[in-house]
Amino acid sequence: MKKVILIVIILFAIGNQSVNAQKEKRSLSPWYNDKVNVFLGTSGDHGQMSPAASSPFNMMSIGPQTYPHLHAGYEYLAKEFIGFTHTRIEGVGCVGTGGNILVKPILTADIATPLVKKTEKAFPGIYSVAFENGVKAEMSVKHNFGIHQYTFPSSGAGLYIDLSYAFDNRFVAEKHQISGKMISGWVDTQTTCNKGIYRIYFALEIANMEHIKSIEEHKLLVSGKKDAREMNVRVGFSSVSEDYAKAKIESLAAGELSKETAVQWNRLLSRIKVEGEKDREDLFYSLLYRGLQAPFLISEPDGKYAAIDGTIQKSKDFIYNGWAIWDNYREQLPMLSLAYPEKYRFILRSIANLYLHGKNNWATKHEPSPTVRTEHAIVVLLDGYRKGYFIDFNPIKDSLIAEVDRLDYSSPDKALESSYDNWALSEILKITNDTLLSKKYLNKALEYKQYWKKDFADLSKKDIDIMPARGMYQGTVWQYRWFVPFDVKGLKVLTGGEDSFVTQLNQFFDGDNYNHANQPDLQVPGMYNASSQPWKSQKLYRNLLLDIVIQSYFNDNSKGIDSYIGRIYKNEPQAYVRTMDDDSGTMSSWFVMRSIGLSAANVGDPIYYLTAPIFKTVTFQWENKKFFTIEVKNYNKDNFYIKSANLNGKVLERNWLTQGEIQAGGLLILETSTEPNKQWGIKNQWISTVKE
Repeated sequence: MKKVILIVIILFAIGNQSVNAQKEKRSLSPWYNDKVNVFLGTSGDHGQMSPAASSPFNMMSIGPQTYPHLHAGYEYLAKEFIGFTHTRIEGVGCVGTGGNILVKPILTADIATPLVKKTEKAFPGIYSVAFENGVKAEMSVKHNFGIHQYTFPSSGAGLYIDLSYAFDNRFVAEKHQISGKMISGWVDTQTTCNKGIYRIYFALEIANMEHIKSIEEHKLLVSGKKDAREMNVRVGFSSVSEDYAKAKIESLAAGELSKETAVQWNRLLSRIKVEGEKDREDLFYSLLYRGLQAPFLISEPDGKYAAIDGTIQKSKDFIYNGWAIWDNYREQLPMLSLAYPEKYRFILRSIANLYLHGKNNWATKHEPSPTVRTEHAIVVLLDGYRKGYFIDFNPIKDSLIAEVDRLDYSSPDKALESSYDNWALSEILKITNDTLLSKKYLNKALEYKQYWKKDFADLSKKDIDIMPARGMYQGTVWQYRWFVPFDVKGLKVLTGGEDSFVTQLNQFFDGDNYNHANQPDLQVPGMYNASSQPWKSQKLYRNLLLDIVIQSYFNDNSKGIDSYIGRIYKNEPQAYVRTMDDDSGTMSSWFVMRSIGLSAANVGDPIYYLTAPIFKTVTFQWENKKFFTIEVKNYNKDNFYIKSANLNGKVLERNWLTQGEIQAGGLLILETSTEPNKQWGIKNQWISTVKE
């Protein structure tokens, strides 16, 4: 009996040790939020990002409005603040969109109270600043709900609220009512480039206030209670109605709100675990954070949502809005499709849903959130379908056809881009068993060869490196000539065959013709993967990720007199090359994917090319508990050539994987070296090809 008791005690002790070890392991697990620098890219035209308090995929982000301001409303070097606003799309061009509803803390009812920055700090989900006059402000958010907290140095506290405030005077209209301590209503604002209008319903509940009065149209003055040293504003948003906006307001403390959002951020950031040099890890998570801001979840918990035709609909799906697809279909959406399938399936269905309600290439007059543009959505739908996300194409088939029939071929770049969409439509029509129609649009896609021969074959013309020659959009002949992602095999033939293809790629990069400040040629560094010299993509990616490069082209349509020489990605306020916008997570996601050794071969096919990660290990951990780990054998931070590869215990000679292979889980071991293995990656190559 004593022996049995002793065994039980030992087992109990071992069990306790195991539980304690697990608790200790949890307590020591990385807090990925701490690796995020929310001030990355917040100075000048070097990313156009904001340190605003935000939560994942949320159209509400409460952040500082400075003078001067750029696209996201904030300049890191600015000292003078105008107040705090509630919307923005990170890093988009055309002077951005958002900046709704300005709230400014003031003293003694003086709306001109100066707000001069003394100190500030920010983390995922929270932003705070102290001003030289003693006023302090802190913002925290969760989905469509946020809290402003203001502390004043003495009595005379108050708030100035401008319901008509928006970036670059794009306010259209608003309607509000005041009931006790609450201001509620709606505001209409023009979207990016004045292409459409979005409406947001809002509710502002103000604590510790005495009264609210209108001082002029759309502008309100809120007086604090006598001797008030603190004021609090709770904000609710909705795309559906004022009542839903009011229902968003909760009574939880600001500290609890920020903790709740911090947990959300940490959960998403930890989806991809990287281990390596600290500076690389910090840069990685700071950029991954940017890739998780948009699109915005706009449907209500009961399924109601505002469609882009102005109607109120109801869906069993979560509905998203806030698109920048011409930019981020290339990078951010593929990254989300791989790492966040539980969210991406609804994002993809939301894109398909646009076609049921009158999708435009740019915004409609009835958008439910700030948004930009949706070109190449058809490519995204094909890509998602081939990655295992179900889309019923039949209800939207006629709309897809109508969109492709309206495509523009008036300039060389548009001709190539339109051909891409024709190819995607032809592949979708195959899925719906429309063989004859599929053939029709495939033939239309193959007309890219005529446009290519006309404008891109001859490299002796004087305008091949001029932005924007021949009416092209933010790109040169050199940069756009590679834009045939769906038929690289056919492009090789046009360039004169394999040897000529590689020679022309060499000429492109040797002449510093590549432009990482914009998207049209983002895929080109990876095109060596589809050639007889894939090791050159391995080297190029490492250079662009971490090394000093020469950047000659800029988004003001110039080839700079003085080229930029330096790193493209830096973990600092002036993070990117001049004029290089993040474009709703596009450029951040480019770094995220290549830094872990994966890059989409062609959006529309479920294929990722392999290059060396910049980390020792990379691990995906999905909600279904599956893991996929990439280990670098003989790791050295300066090695970037792949010597050999092994997938789940078997030698891997090819330089690509499918999305299905990755998401099935497993272990990929990549051995790196200082010299290229010119035999690896040239067997069983994957090269995009039009299948007639």
